[in-house]
Amino acid sequence: MGKVSTFEEKNIWKVLFKVAPPVMLAQLILAMYNIVDSYFVGKYSGRGLTALSVIFPIQLIITAVAVGTGVGVNTNMSGCYAQNREERAHETAGVGSMLAFISWLVFAVISTVFMRAYVKTSAGSQEVVEYAVIYGKIVCIGSISLFMDGIWTKVHQAGGNMKRPMIAQILGALTNIVLDPVLIFGMGPVPEMGVAGAAYATVAGQTVAAAVTFYKGFYKIPPKEKILGYVKQIYSLGFPSIFMQILYTVYIVALNIILAGFSDSAVTVLGLYYKLQSFFFIPLIGLETCIVPLISYAYAQRDYGRCKGIMTDSFIFAGSFMIVGIICFEFIPAQLIQIFSSETAVIEISVTAFRIIGLSFIPAVFSLLTPVFFQAIGGAIPSIILSLTRQIFCLIPIFWLMSKIGLNYTWMAFPAAEIITGGVGIFLYIRQLKKWKVKASTD
Repeated sequence: MGKVSTFEEKNIWKVLFKVAPPVMLAQLILAMYNIVDSYFVGKYSGRGLTALSVIFPIQLIITAVAVGTGVGVNTNMSGCYAQNREERAHETAGVGSMLAFISWLVFAVISTVFMRAYVKTSAGSQEVVEYAVIYGKIVCIGSISLFMDGIWTKVHQAGGNMKRPMIAQILGALTNIVLDPVLIFGMGPVPEMGVAGAAYATVAGQTVAAAVTFYKGFYKIPPKEKILGYVKQIYSLGFPSIFMQILYTVYIVALNIILAGFSDSAVTVLGLYYKLQSFFFIPLIGLETCIVPLISYAYAQRDYGRCKGIMTDSFIFAGSFMIVGIICFEFIPAQLIQIFSSETAVIEISVTAFRIIGLSFIPAVFSLLTPVFFQAIGGAIPSIILSLTRQIFCLIPIFWLMSKIGLNYTWMAFPAAEIITGGVGIFLYIRQLKKWKVKASTD
């Protein structure tokens, strides 16, 4: 009964403050991976920093498949626990590990073969191309730990254990932070590896994290005749998350291609924005992770009032924290970018970009949480519609149109896309609440 007590706690704020902080801390640690890499690589080479921005979308695709599959595993396991079907939950976890390995194998081969061709679409100079290819191949081939950890973390979270994933992320991040300067610049008997060193440090950190979550995260694969059924269940629940993340990657690649038409510095600014965004969006990203099993559990028990309560408090919780990001992006944009780069062009572009993009933070609360809500209740179509609206139908077209006016205008696409998507999300959410109200009155 201990594993379901969190899901049955009546005080939603108590639940959020119990579940969200460990997840948020894990997200903070994860954000530090990218920030630390960017910091040390920026000190090593400005072109190396641009290379990391070019490879960032590839890392997002890896994360999309790993975490998205994990979300499917997590959601299915949460439903099984709610119905006291523990054996099915463990079999789901076993299939998840199998899918993680297959995904890594396919992805490692494809990304390695096409790495150089991809890099050339977003990089202007040959130096950036070479740095990006080196970094990209290492992190892709070494991503097996990230795929496995993506599953095992969700297995622990489905069972109500937020502590082990948090410890794993902390130890992984510390490994990355310690190894970054050693491998990039060389120290003692360790030779200078440059950008390759940053990649090796990242892989090492991911390996440590996976080693920690392996315990009670890995379960045996069920009999062959059961596997296909579990695969269908996992991806029916996890596909929206994978789809959303892949769309996220697609639009970053598209924006990189547009910005490459202006300069490498513009590409660098976009990459640094997303690194910093991951830091300021920690409460929001943390909520995206932890409310899925909470809503799924409540929905499985037909407790629609609790589903609404979780969403209402999540909106307030996330919005309160996002104010910090707005203040930083509006008042100290230059100071933020100077942590990574001293190049005049990068700083000048970033000041304008950050102040405009900062206006999107509050509407982003609604545009990002409402798709998660529909994902948690099995509403794949509304979740996909919202993701398409935000990233494909709004952001890319608006960004491209504004680029025809000038670089400074392109950044207006961010608040425009969040406002439009947030409005559509709230509309669909309210409509769903009305459906539940009607259903409750007829039961």
